[in-house]
Amino acid sequence: MPAYFIAQISIHDPEGYQGYLQGFMEIFDRHGGRLLTVSSKPVEVIEGEWEKDGIVLMEFPSMEAAEAWKNDPDYVALAKIRQNTASTNLVLVDGL
Repeated sequence: MPAYFIAQISIHDPEGYQGYLQGFMEIFDRHGGRLLTVSSKPVEVIEGEWEKDGIVLMEFPSMEAAEAWKNDPDYVALAKIRQNTASTNLVLVDGL
């Protein structure tokens, strides 16, 4: 069963954030990740509130693969760049 990361993101240091992007795909691909959408443009809020400017939707083949990516030491180190250059809300959910 697939698993999905849904991220709300606002990048406040675009230049610094490039360091995160440069290392992202290699680690992401290693765990079978697939990007479904990436947008740094404001989203259209239909109901409720959306705290951040953009969205990232990522799919993994399984919850185990998603957890392995999130806990990969290379990604943990890389995520520190994202945490210092952007504000993010991130959730992990099971697919159907």
